[in-house]
Amino acid sequence: MSNPLQLTIVPHLSEQGYSLSKDKVYVFKVPMTSTKQEIAKAVSKQYDVKVSTVNTTIVKGKKKSSSRKRKQPLQGQRANWKKAYVSLDKDDSISMYEVED
Repeated sequence: MSNPLQLTIVPHLSEQGYSLSKDKVYVFKVPMTSTKQEIAKAVSKQYDVKVSTVNTTIVKGKKKSSSRKRKQPLQGQRANWKKAYVSLDKDDSISMYEVED
């Protein structure tokens, strides 16, 4: 992908992500073809912050089976997806998990 504005970045909300956000590390679900540089540019443009580092990992899809009456069960697998851990500078933050009273 050449244009970071076309990169779809979705925040991945979880308990682990919430605990990491206290250390200015945020978790995003990104396309499999995206690179660390593209992710950093897209996050900085979308959230108006300065990105320090980006770490990525590929999450393997779970194997699933469904039962059918009087037949063999169907075997399948969910799609693999890419997760990005984005660290921000100490002055920046994203209001993803902040609770407003």
